[in-house]
Amino acid sequence: MRNLYLLLLFAVLVMPTISCNSKDKKELIVKKSEITFQKSNIPIDSLTIKSFFNSYPKVQQYEKDVFELYQKHQYNQIWYDDKGIIELGNTLYNRFKELDKEGVVAVFPYESLIDSVFEEIVDNKIAQTDSELLITTLYIFYAKKVVKGIDEETSKSLEWLLPRKQISYTSLLDSIMLHPDDISKQKKVLFNQYYKLRDVLQKYREIEKKGGWVNVEVNADFKVFKPGDSAFQIGQIRDRLFLTGELKQNNQSTTYDNELVEAIQKFLEQNGKNPTDKIELSTIKLLNISITERIKKILVNMERCRWLSPEMVKANEYVVVNIPSYKLFFVRNGKQELVSPVIVGKAMNKTVIFSGSMSYIVFSPYWNIPTSIIKKEIKPAIAKNKNYLASHNMEWNNGNIRQKPGKNNSLGLVKFIFPNSNNIYLHDTPAKSLFEKETRAFSHGCIRVGKARDLALTILKDDPNWTTEKIDAAMNSGKENWYTLKNKIPVYIGYFTAWVNANGEINFYDDIYERDERLLKLIYTE
Repeated sequence: MRNLYLLLLFAVLVMPTISCNSKDKKELIVKKSEITFQKSNIPIDSLTIKSFFNSYPKVQQYEKDVFELYQKHQYNQIWYDDKGIIELGNTLYNRFKELDKEGVVAVFPYESLIDSVFEEIVDNKIAQTDSELLITTLYIFYAKKVVKGIDEETSKSLEWLLPRKQISYTSLLDSIMLHPDDISKQKKVLFNQYYKLRDVLQKYREIEKKGGWVNVEVNADFKVFKPGDSAFQIGQIRDRLFLTGELKQNNQSTTYDNELVEAIQKFLEQNGKNPTDKIELSTIKLLNISITERIKKILVNMERCRWLSPEMVKANEYVVVNIPSYKLFFVRNGKQELVSPVIVGKAMNKTVIFSGSMSYIVFSPYWNIPTSIIKKEIKPAIAKNKNYLASHNMEWNNGNIRQKPGKNNSLGLVKFIFPNSNNIYLHDTPAKSLFEKETRAFSHGCIRVGKARDLALTILKDDPNWTTEKIDAAMNSGKENWYTLKNKIPVYIGYFTAWVNANGEINFYDDIYERDERLLKLIYTE
């Protein structure tokens, strides 16, 4: 994992600004396309570091990391040589001054002092060693806010159980300075979705600077706009969709024409709604969500991206479920081979955000009914109807109740198991009509897959043991059949309410478990 983070300051800091500063400050040596940062030999002792934190108590939280950095560098200064601040320090400062572009809402406690150091203010009275140490704390501040994000314990308290990427500020910086050849590789240290959201953030902030979009105002008795209708509000809707890109051209017509129909359908789909050619009040409300609120949603999801390792999407094949979008994706060799609608847990039975390894496919499964459901639902039903079990194809099994395999089994004809302590798995369902609904939080926590058969076919397509005919036969045999996969498949169950698709289009989803606001408050108070 360590190699994953070698390029923090070049992927996030250095690459955009490597030539921003004066040549006389550079510690940059270029030879035959190789770039090298020379190490400083200016000493700094531990007592000076201790004294610094007494003088600058607002960065006291970084003391341990600062000491580790200088221990690694044999107590030599990192950012200064005999000519002044090295290029790496100037690059760090330049990136820090554009912190808002990274979706970070934070203030460095001694920003005015840092400004005086880098902007060469004549009456700057800061000692050179203090300047050195201030830059070190600035580095840790930046890496923490931009790359690491909110600490792991806090993210767990937000019910985020996907594995967090691990990062050491000391090895991170040391590796960059010791392995300058990594610059040319241009690796990214953050989950790729982060960069896509960052690009959209810049676009939305530009829209915000220009005043955002105008609310579409309709009368209290408004019902619907249909194709062919004309109204002043149609022109407002056209302007709104042209601004955010769902409409590529704006003919400024106040008539609801075919071009606008396509844009409305695209807008609805990108907001997790079923596309229709009707503009109802619910659509007007979606259009009227302010640019400020949209930006906040982007910031929240950029923060979630900071927690993920880029390595998670480098497996040959993997499954991703995004709870708010009610969608499952199967990816093989970097390409989406299947997209399926899913049904997730209702608010009182939230689907857990975590990861596992799919190990088994079970054809014609039994449903071993959880004790909680037996107690709350099955036993009361048996008390009212003694034939309840038989009428629902259920039976007692070693003191528990299970539903026999069959087309009406609640797990459908196939389930996909990735062993986990939450007892969550993917499965088919006989209730196909539920997938037509926009809001699909109906389950007890497990994930119902709309295209379960297709998922089985996709997973097993290169397995010589299975043909389409054998899979169909196994699904309809009425006898439970477990198959152990030759290669375990990572499964990631995530929670993103803003997501940029492969075409660079932003999609917004309802915060069905009401988690955005709490995270947003943490972002603004960290």
